[in-house]
Amino acid sequence: MNGADQPVRQRLLMHRRAAFHALFFFRPAHRYGMAPPMTMSSAPASSLHDQDFDAKPGYTVLNTPAGGERLACVVEAAQAGERVDRYLAACLPALSRSRIKGLIEAGCLFVGETCVREPATLVRAGMALVLEVPPAAPATPEGEVVAFTVLFEDDDLIVLDKPAGLVVHPAPGNETGTLVNGLIAHCGDSLKGIGGERRPGIVHRLDKDTSGVMVAAKTEKAHLALSEDFAARRIDRAYLAFCWGLPAPAAGEYEGAIGRDKRDRKRMTLTERGGKWALTRYTTLRAFGTAAAKVECRLATGRTHQIRVHFSAHGHPLMGDPLYLRRLPAIARQLPAAARDVALDFPRQALHAARLGFTHPRTGAELLFETPMPADMQALEHALAESGND
Repeated sequence: MNGADQPVRQRLLMHRRAAFHALFFFRPAHRYGMAPPMTMSSAPASSLHDQDFDAKPGYTVLNTPAGGERLACVVEAAQAGERVDRYLAACLPALSRSRIKGLIEAGCLFVGETCVREPATLVRAGMALVLEVPPAAPATPEGEVVAFTVLFEDDDLIVLDKPAGLVVHPAPGNETGTLVNGLIAHCGDSLKGIGGERRPGIVHRLDKDTSGVMVAAKTEKAHLALSEDFAARRIDRAYLAFCWGLPAPAAGEYEGAIGRDKRDRKRMTLTERGGKWALTRYTTLRAFGTAAAKVECRLATGRTHQIRVHFSAHGHPLMGDPLYLRRLPAIARQLPAAARDVALDFPRQALHAARLGFTHPRTGAELLFETPMPADMQALEHALAESGND
């Protein structure tokens, strides 16, 4: 095994252990945009049911430092075996299940000194749970300085090039530092209001680690018109991606209904029941032997993780994909060591929204925006081309 394969192997091993053992592990919550874990005032949480409160139904507010709360629950025998997010939703009626799930995934739930990050973890009788709830954020996201490139802007909308690593919309675990926060600060008073709030209208999204062109509305009218165009598939969209293997034929279509993976709620999957029909058209732009390919993808639909799911399901997962590349691709051995190291260590899904075309909702003008691949994907292509398999 090449030593540079190790980061990828470690990540894949972690996924496997998490799936089969409901792994508990430590990660400080402040790394996810939240306040650092609050320090317990007396006994460790593992003995909370003995010292801090009686083991009975309901919950106890231990303290409220920095405007937040630490809510403690002890599991009774009758609740044993339930998912922890469902148990807490019943125990803490003031918090929605989605809010609780977000807090768990953000690293705010502890059993003793062990951080529990998997909402599907099953509770046991006598288990003492402590949920750290950070101070409530303002109802409307606050403006923040966030770096992105503006491609076009007028009174109705803004078109931008989103960098990889930027979350589009605030959510539990990512309440600040998002694209929406940045748009509020950048647009200021030019935001006329969407749904009664002075905020941008997000009509489509890119995954956090996908880069590329996006459009956001600044008025209610523009938001409605763009939303209708996206729903009616009147938008011209193209993505660039690097995948493992060489799709056959070189140009074709991947079709299949996409729904939530029942075994891993963070993943989507092809499904025969309950999913939404999806169609991805692809063209191979460059082949690197039979080990890898650069492809252009055009979407007939816009499902969550659509390109990533379709390519993975057909045996060509995107390079660097943390969700859908679950094992080391055997075909990677066909690449020279230098190119293989770059490809296996690529830190995100190699996917870029390169093209976006639409009709301006007020003027009727046909607008088209294209951006080149960011530096990391350009470096990936260079490494693959240098391998001599081009």
